[in-house]
Amino acid sequence: MKTKIHPEYHCAQVTCACGESFEVGSTRESLKVEICSKCHPFFTGKQKFVDTGGRVERFKRKYGM
Repeated sequence: MKTKIHPEYHCAQVTCACGESFEVGSTRESLKVEICSKCHPFFTGKQKFVDTGGRVERFKRKYGM
């Protein structure tokens, strides 16, 4: 393997929008995510509506709902 061509590997702190925080290995030192396994509907079993980038408003405007 060639030397000095690979990025440095850090123990990154991941912070979710719900407030959950955990550590993973990454080339970045910190990560911010919107949904984690503690608040994702698939893992919690609860139906949760997540609007990404105003898609619902665009749909309502387009189809007049």
